[in-house]
Amino acid sequence: MIGLVVTGHGNFGSGLTSSVNLIAGEPANYEYVDFTVEKTPEILEDELREAFDRLKECEGIIVLSDLPGGSPFKVAATLAQGYKDVYVLGGTNLPMIAELTMARTMIEDVHALVDMAINTGKDQIVKFEIKKPAAQTEPTDGI
Repeated sequence: MIGLVVTGHGNFGSGLTSSVNLIAGEPANYEYVDFTVEKTPEILEDELREAFDRLKECEGIIVLSDLPGGSPFKVAATLAQGYKDVYVLGGTNLPMIAELTMARTMIEDVHALVDMAINTGKDQIVKFEIKKPAAQTEPTDGI
């Protein structure tokens, strides 16, 4: 199974994990690391390394972070360079995590899961619009 690590600013990781647990149940091979105000980037790195190590038996790891280029993303990306088959994605949303959590039980190709996560994340961003009914025209008598 592919391991998942969710990280981000504040309680991003634990918050999304709470939602995933409600939607899909508590997932296996899943870790979260929050980057709260009292943590330094060095502490974040240590905690991410510990999460990666707990998932060392997995056939790859996907790290889902909040902001591309933010500290959790950069620290995870730097750390991932020292591991085999660790992929870091930024811009994570709940639909990505929920689908990955469930799909990992059937799909073992980490590249396919990464592509699926990106597509799901993009596809699930929608705008709500109220559609106005088409204007009614007066019926004519044919003359």
